[in-house]
Amino acid sequence: MSAPSIEARVPSSSTAPALRKEAAWRRRDRRWGYLFVGPQLIGMGLFVLLPFTASLVLAFAKWDGLGALTWVGLDNFGKEVSDPLFGRAILNTLLIALITVPIGLGLAVVIAVALERLKTRTLYLVLFFAPVVTSTVAVAMIWQQIFRGDGMLSAAISKTFGIAPPDWLQDPRLALIAVCIVTIWSSLGLNVVIFLAGLQNISPAVIEAARIDGAGAWRLFTAIRLPLLSPIVFFSSVIAFISSLQTFDTVYVLVAKGGPDNATRTIVYHIYELGMRDFKFGLSSAASIILLLLTLVITAIQFAAQKKFVHYEDDPA
Repeated sequence: MSAPSIEARVPSSSTAPALRKEAAWRRRDRRWGYLFVGPQLIGMGLFVLLPFTASLVLAFAKWDGLGALTWVGLDNFGKEVSDPLFGRAILNTLLIALITVPIGLGLAVVIAVALERLKTRTLYLVLFFAPVVTSTVAVAMIWQQIFRGDGMLSAAISKTFGIAPPDWLQDPRLALIAVCIVTIWSSLGLNVVIFLAGLQNISPAVIEAARIDGAGAWRLFTAIRLPLLSPIVFFSSVIAFISSLQTFDTVYVLVAKGGPDNATRTIVYHIYELGMRDFKFGLSSAASIILLLLTLVITAIQFAAQKKFVHYEDDPA
């Protein structure tokens, strides 16, 4: 086949104005796009990228915020790794994540399945979702009164089991459990709404076919609903783990100074004390980088494990 002629490749005089008009429209549209995303980009640069870069630099330096900055290399990381308080903070944070994530997601799935069967569920959704939109400080202060030695929870346990009322926030064995209870309660509503939306997105034809084949309620849940819900469970677990690793405000308000006996000291609370109380910004930044690496490792493990339990509808049979 012969090559097209030069005249065919060159736009005619009638199409050139249309092309120029389209190019002008695209340029104008691009400028409006930059105008709308500009504030977000500026905010991300000022409040995310700049602090992250500063923290990365300070992790290899010694600085108290006023004096001269001294480079110390990896000394900050070595001090944090060998610090027993930091080790305790890592252990407490991992315990919070390992307790709150499975229990919180499990309860959310059960509640979502129960709510799906109701014709009118608006009131229940409002009640479950209310803690999510409530200030964490307010939630922690309310639970602080509940967990008191003479609070309603301790009094109920004492009356039911005939034992001395437990003082949740002063007992090192119970303080971390109290933090986990508040964390689960405050995040339950969001997971319930997400799982309920996922359940309602399952095709009714699939459910009906399983029922025709004789699947009971339990079989229907374990073999149909849960596998189809697994992508949402995976998404929620990743978000929940990251959120648990960043636990701070609940501990800061609920108990004093990560106590008792550092039983509720978390990584972020440890970072806060190093930076905001002791003004050891180098050590604080090093602990922040370690937290970032820990978060990346746990998230990578979750993504690697999803191949075994996450089932997507478009996967080949």
